[in-house]
Amino acid sequence: GSPVALDSEPMRRLIDVLRDDFGLTGTKEGCGEGECGACSIIVNGRLMNSCIMPLISADGCFIITIEGFSSTNRFQLLKECFAEAGAVQCGFCTPGMMMAAEALLSRNPHPDEAQIREAISGNLCRCTGYSMIVDAILAASRLGEGLW
Repeated sequence: GSPVALDSEPMRRLIDVLRDDFGLTGTKEGCGEGECGACSIIVNGRLMNSCIMPLISADGCFIITIEGFSSTNRFQLLKECFAEAGAVQCGFCTPGMMMAAEALLSRNPHPDEAQIREAISGNLCRCTGYSMIVDAILAASRLGEGLW
């Protein structure tokens, strides 16, 4: 929500800066190769993998992490829908899934199942089988009229 300045190596991975320099540990590192989505953040309105994004690419960008998103009413609704649908099991993928849901619902407040599956396709979950996550996002889109 506010500009920050950091004197650091420009090619450092953004995930390392978020976690190590700013203590924002909600962004998880699962693969370090941009394949699992656990490190998902929103950069200028687009879902991005922070584990493959160099710090220099974040210069001048508006970044939303799970911590920043968690203070919103949209997050509270998604959290409740994820819990109600049983979309949270081990929880490791949940921050990335929540960020993918936020990015989707911000662009399209009423997605269908296929659009949700496409939006979360870059986020791996080894526990839920995705159906419960899709159900949670569908519920949030129905219940969140006017939030997105």
